[in-house]
Amino acid sequence: MKNGYVRAAIGLSLLCLLGNVALAAEQAAPSDAGTAKAGVTAAALAGQYTEEGADTCIKCHDEDEEYPVFDIFKTKHGQRGDKRSPFAGLQCEACHGPGIAGAAAMQEVLERGGHVGKVRPGQERPPILNFGIKSDEPVEIQNASCLSCHQDNKHIDWQGSAHGGGNVACATCHTIHVAEDPVLQKDSQPEVCFKCHKKERAEFYKPSHHPIRFAEMTCSECHAPHGSVSGGVLIKATLNQTCYTCHAEKRGPFLWEHAPVAEDCSLCHSPHGSIHPALLTKRAPLLCQQCHSQAGHPSVALTAGGLPGGSASGFLLGGACMNCHVQVHGSNHPSGVKLMR
Repeated sequence: MKNGYVRAAIGLSLLCLLGNVALAAEQAAPSDAGTAKAGVTAAALAGQYTEEGADTCIKCHDEDEEYPVFDIFKTKHGQRGDKRSPFAGLQCEACHGPGIAGAAAMQEVLERGGHVGKVRPGQERPPILNFGIKSDEPVEIQNASCLSCHQDNKHIDWQGSAHGGGNVACATCHTIHVAEDPVLQKDSQPEVCFKCHKKERAEFYKPSHHPIRFAEMTCSECHAPHGSVSGGVLIKATLNQTCYTCHAEKRGPFLWEHAPVAEDCSLCHSPHGSIHPALLTKRAPLLCQQCHSQAGHPSVALTAGGLPGGSASGFLLGGACMNCHVQVHGSNHPSGVKLMR
């Protein structure tokens, strides 16, 4: 009985082996008649990687190049000891593709030796996968190379994000072959964002603004560039929750709540910049009178003759409504129903 089980196991193993051999032969066969005539095998179409890895690339891409690459060894991408790093595997070719068969016209590449091979004098070297705004590769192909590794929780919303749907390449914002990626640095990140977001750049130059230009905060402290479930790619579910990450004192809860404050901060404030103090969209009392009626209250700052109207209207020439209603975001005082204390 025992010998019978052994014979059955050996027979099953042989069947599996024969099946794998047949599958490998099928995969190695030319994909179509045109490929067969050109003499390009499926193995060649799959691409061939250089045996020396990055050492092959550095022979040409040294410090004298227009875009030197040595600083990549100071980054996470260039750490061979980290199995998550490209340099733990195929090194440069993990992102840029195989150097021997890297162009679209495979027959021509094989004849000319590929990107790392020898080319005839005067001939252009076949390209490999390049990144950035000057690349001829489609954005989908560029980003697919990055997303093959970067599929964690921070990037899971990329597919449905404004940047992802806007055909923005990862390399448009990120610079890989430098020791410090500018978009990840507090002092240089805004300039990277401003290359596209010119309207926001202008708003940050208004008299009242968040201190983005002075490297005291970054765009990514409020916005999630790789995608978000909220509008405006905010880091939190709502605008108010995003603001409360810094302005926690405005969160409440309050005994006497100012309704627009709890609803949406942008009803009164312009988040990027304003010509009015405290990032306000308008100056008081005009801002307050968008909701509060003027009737029965000394709320007209100037008369038709240009003079203060009424005995109490002089207050409106200074702090306006907030001369009296100082707790505009809400009050916890038992007598604070009018937000005056």
